[in-house]
Amino acid sequence: MTDDDQILEDQKYKALFEGQQSSILNTFKSLPKPSSVIAKIKLENAYSKKSFQTPGRDKDNRRLPPGQSQSFEWPVLDLGDKPVIVPEDCSLSVAGLVERPIQWNWNQLMGQPQTEITTDIHCVTAWSRFNNQWKGISAKHFISIVRPKPEARFLVCHGYDGYTTNIPLDTFNSDDVIIAHQWQGNPISRDHGGPVRIVIPQLYFWKSTKWLRHIVFLENDVKGYWETRGYHNEGDPWKQQRYE
Repeated sequence: MTDDDQILEDQKYKALFEGQQSSILNTFKSLPKPSSVIAKIKLENAYSKKSFQTPGRDKDNRRLPPGQSQSFEWPVLDLGDKPVIVPEDCSLSVAGLVERPIQWNWNQLMGQPQTEITTDIHCVTAWSRFNNQWKGISAKHFISIVRPKPEARFLVCHGYDGYTTNIPLDTFNSDDVIIAHQWQGNPISRDHGGPVRIVIPQLYFWKSTKWLRHIVFLENDVKGYWETRGYHNEGDPWKQQRYE
């Protein structure tokens, strides 16, 4: 990239670097309106600041955050738009405050060192599922490749469905965060965000972007889809950070 190209790229993302909303967030697709029943319920609860009524934390089960109930299934939650992406058409691009912007195709994604981890996941709709086995690219390896600049402190992650969410870089750069393409030994299904999704176990699962397509590294925080609609900006299950 030449100096002139870099200047144009910086100008393109200037609003985001300053922590402002920007049309670049919607480069791929306009933000969808929630059309699924569960998404509408989630939106209504966010605006009313209500929490789901569920049993309290089991004092003998320290894996279950407050207000959560254990689920043995993996419920399907989305905005009503489930994009169809075959692996050979899947790509992941990175822009913003990084020394090495990338655009990986499927083969390049699969050519990265692969990691297998097992984590619990916690949804804002009050279910938690234990012992989920993931395979993919660790966030730490990913960060070592794109090399965020010193001033980078946040990410905005984009899905193929137009969904976005914001994540602190320190949170993303954790041992248990993974860009996953397998769950329980099989490719992640379309319903659950395949071919590729982010998994951030320490936050409510709306922070784990499905159908991952693009990541922007920023200096200042910019709220994503649910965060602009009343969801908590951080989303820590142990602090019950459901709604602002």
